Amino acid sequence: MKLSIVIPCFNEESTIKEILKKVHAQSKFDKEIIVIDDFSNDSTREILKNEIKDQIDKLIFNDKNYGKGYSIKQGINAATGDYILVQDADLEYDPSDYEKLLKPLENGVADVVYGSRFIGSEEKRVLYFWHMIGNNILTLLSNMFTNLNLSDMEVCYKVFKSEIIKNINLEENRFGFEPEVTAKIAKIKNIRIYEVGVKYFGRTYSDGKKITWKDGFSALRCIVYYNLFK
Repeated sequence: MKLSIVIPCFNEESTIKEILKKVHAQSKFDKEIIVIDDFSNDSTREILKNEIKDQIDKLIFNDKNYGKGYSIKQGINAATGDYILVQDADLEYDPSDYEKLLKPLENGVADVVYGSRFIGSEEKRVLYFWHMIGNNILTLLSNMFTNLNLSDMEVCYKVFKSEIIKNINLEENRFGFEPEVTAKIAKIKNIRIYEVGVKYFGRTYSDGKKITWKDGFSALRCIVYYNLFK
């Protein structure tokens, strides 16, 4: 079993080395690490090129800032593993959860596994109330259209069988990746989706958090568009 870990990053100079260290610490898996820099304008690119290049199997530099969704697509296209996992380059999500995320796939009961920040007893940082409400509303609306019972559609941690995600035509370039991919996998006949609780060490905006209320409206558009019109 080979796991491809797709890491999109943009201006993560303070965390990129640490997240690679944490990923490499997961020694139970045959790993392929793919980092896609989305035209960072801090020192992230220099760190990737000069300090940690030998820790990365495939390093992709976008020629301009396209967005997280575009970067994930680049990583999926480059991946050669049996399973593909999305890992943010900040430290909000802990790679020590990989074993838990992969277990339903390795046991042969799942085709896709979502993490969840809202179930289980894992540690979670207490942060923004309205972000939680926004996530709950987006997940509820997504579930109403897809007829799934996810608790956290917007979560970063998603793991896919490679043959499934590579055969989906993904269109969104920014944060719309989450509702788009959820809508499209839900339409696959007999798809088996599992969900497991994960740890969450959320960032504040002063720490570098990038998603805003504007992305919430974009997610609403994606939920309606990809469920009803695509």
